[in-house]
Amino acid sequence: MYNFQFDKRALYIILAIMVIFSLSGMTKDYMLNLLLTLPGVIIAITFHEFAHAYAAYKLGDDTPKMQGRLNLNPASHIDPFGFILLIFAHIGWGKPVQINPRNFDRKFSQSAGEAIVSVAGPAMNFVLAIVFTFIYFVLIKFAPAFLVTQIGTIVYIIIQSTIIVNIGLGVFNLIPLPPLDGSKIFRNFMSYNVKTWLDKYEHIFYMLFLVIWITGLAGTIISPIIEFIATGLMRVVGLLFGIGF
Repeated sequence: MYNFQFDKRALYIILAIMVIFSLSGMTKDYMLNLLLTLPGVIIAITFHEFAHAYAAYKLGDDTPKMQGRLNLNPASHIDPFGFILLIFAHIGWGKPVQINPRNFDRKFSQSAGEAIVSVAGPAMNFVLAIVFTFIYFVLIKFAPAFLVTQIGTIVYIIIQSTIIVNIGLGVFNLIPLPPLDGSKIFRNFMSYNVKTWLDKYEHIFYMLFLVIWITGLAGTIISPIIEFIATGLMRVVGLLFGIGF
């Protein structure tokens, strides 16, 4: 039987090792940049989990509402473990939104409903990345003098990090491995036999996820994707403002 408690203890050990290594080589500049990424991390996680909760609620499931997840209060959505990981390891998550697919509107199958709820989180992150990219270019075009001030520089860095964190969280969660959103999204397109097989060996895929995460393979895979999306987004929005990037 799959022993989640064992994996949870192992993850906490891994987290401690990551934090120690990160802190051991931390400079003042690195610490400052780390602090400036916190707003982006909080925004990304809070809106991501809220989107899951809101999607489930709109589909007819009031479980997220009863558990106090239909709000944008970071305290309702941030999981300390996933939050620290996102800061130090650049891969993390929020507090999972609990849903009951049986409550979904009959217009959707339970599987389709779960897919919609799952895709809502990453979709929200991409929307936020677009919104903050527009804010980024609004400041460049209409408030260039502000950006050269000390406060303006801080705002500039926060906006940049918020864009990257949201793209990163969105892309990372689309990896089709449990417990990530991608696994629930792609289940909707699979046959019953395939779903049954995946459920039977879910613990193996979970361990595979841990391996690619611990070894840094996940970062190696998604980093080029994040860079591609971020660069493309900057170029497209920049063109709308008449600014080359």
